[in-house]
Amino acid sequence: MKEIILVKNGEIALKGLNRHTFEDALVKNIRWRLRKIGKFQIKKAQSTIYITPENEQVDLDEACDALKKVFGIAAFSRSVVTQKDLEVIKTDAIEYLKDLLPYTKTFKVAAKRADKRFPYQSPDLQRELGGALLDAYPHLKVDVHNPEVTVTVEIREESAYVHAKVIQGAGGMPVGTSGEGLLLVSGGIDSPVAGYMMARRGLKMSAMHFISPPYTSDRALQKVETLCEKLSDYSGDIVFYCVPFTKLQEAIRDNCPEELFTIIMRRLMMEIAIRFAERENIPCLVTGESLAQVASQTVYAIATTNAVADRPVFRPLIGMDKNDIIAIARQIDTFETSILPYEDCCTVFTPKRPKTKPTLKYVEESQAAFDFEPLLADAVDNTIIKTIKM
Repeated sequence: MKEIILVKNGEIALKGLNRHTFEDALVKNIRWRLRKIGKFQIKKAQSTIYITPENEQVDLDEACDALKKVFGIAAFSRSVVTQKDLEVIKTDAIEYLKDLLPYTKTFKVAAKRADKRFPYQSPDLQRELGGALLDAYPHLKVDVHNPEVTVTVEIREESAYVHAKVIQGAGGMPVGTSGEGLLLVSGGIDSPVAGYMMARRGLKMSAMHFISPPYTSDRALQKVETLCEKLSDYSGDIVFYCVPFTKLQEAIRDNCPEELFTIIMRRLMMEIAIRFAERENIPCLVTGESLAQVASQTVYAIATTNAVADRPVFRPLIGMDKNDIIAIARQIDTFETSILPYEDCCTVFTPKRPKTKPTLKYVEESQAAFDFEPLLADAVDNTIIKTIKM
């Protein structure tokens, strides 16, 4: 029997005249995601994307696992393709569902008749197919309100399709349809989750990480690269910027008030990120800040950090509790990597009593007491850029 995958769009259906642009992007992303699994014919029609394997050796279970990580998909189903003939539909449905219905107690049949030329209207089709399934599996009972299984038959232009399981997709918008963002990523729990959430809204992600050897190790860097690899499962390939930050952190330690170490460090990180964003024409930054989580994430501290940014800084975790963030980190498989106990440059020279209500004037004056510009330029010049592939 010929089996395909039917993909249902989510928010894309609301895009009006621009809908085809988003659909094309979704088809492109699906094709890219499935390229290592096998060859597929992928086409769109009537708010549905049809994914047809070109040979029987293709592993559809593996394809379904990959599709769960493609943003823009609301849901999808593995379906049998059959003729638009009622008796053939009955026969194929009985055979196709033989591994499911014997272990099912209640069911109902739902019919969708996009091809109005089909001689049976939806209620008639539901009754006919339901009767055939009851004859084949007499232990079944019909429950139209809360069935254990809903058998769906769709009559479309080219063929009829029967399926019984709806798999939830990742939702959101296709990656790339909302532009590009530069994620400031640490080795912690939060920033990979922030990247995931903005990719879910259609942002293509690049990532910037700051290292401070000998205070941070190669293992700490590898940990962050692993986090980006896991994030790339959802966002696609990631351009990764690795910024040497040791000299700047030592200069902060030697020339700035200890209570402002972290705030000035974050301002300098933001300045470097802005320079690369300007150079690469990346319109926004993304951070994993959550309001009041730590001293540098009070509203006053965030305001002084934000003052150096001349473009939007998205903070998708800003109103979330830590437990909510951890739940998403577990869902996207970054949590266990994030909690590996390797040092991070954000914890180097941490002040004993960080300022939680800094004023912008005080921070700017403290930062201006030392000329950071040569060190900033040196950090930019020596940044290592690589691509982390999905």
